[in-house]
Amino acid sequence: MISGVTLAVGALAQSTKTFTTPAPERVSIKPPKAPAAPRIARPNSRFDVEPKLLERALAALNRHSSAIRERDQIAIVDFDAPSSEPRLHFLDVVSGKATRMLVAHGSGSDPGHTGYLKTFSNAFGSNASSEGAFLTDDYYVGKHGRSQRLLGLDHTNNNALARAVVVHSAWYANDDMISAHGKLGRSQGCFAVGEDKLDDVFAFLGKGRMIYADRMGAA
Repeated sequence: MISGVTLAVGALAQSTKTFTTPAPERVSIKPPKAPAAPRIARPNSRFDVEPKLLERALAALNRHSSAIRERDQIAIVDFDAPSSEPRLHFLDVVSGKATRMLVAHGSGSDPGHTGYLKTFSNAFGSNASSEGAFLTDDYYVGKHGRSQRLLGLDHTNNNALARAVVVHSAWYANDDMISAHGKLGRSQGCFAVGEDKLDDVFAFLGKGRMIYADRMGAA
């Protein structure tokens, strides 16, 4: 059992909050006091994140508790699943409610564009997705429109900020890509979601929460 954090599974729920783009100034994050972990029950078979991946995510949430000031809601990206499946899972660890959506991976992680992530990389110029725990940071408007910076908390993704690995929306991550092509397009390593899904992502995660990305299968 992961000390300090456990999880219940409830019905799927979509966020209805409205996102308002904050000013794009940089804000440095100082390690806050770790909040008390909520006392909740273990997951059961109704929850469709692979159990070992879930355990890894919860362990990362505890390990980085000094940096992650908001631990009531997290996101997990299951990169074992193809891009045609909704593999970005949003978990409310207090209520146990969960929902999920499509998310693209980096072209460097899938050079043959098979729809499956093959490898991770933290290297500059790789255009690949990275694994590990990310901390959501400030918002800005860039070449992909409204975006959110991410801080990599592990040695496997600690170049995320400098590599400009962010959350943004893209046409190639829209739902209709699945019916047209059977898979999403690829990003340059960013977590790209559908153009009509970005408000939901921003509203759910906000600033100071964790996105955990990994895969359990062999690389």
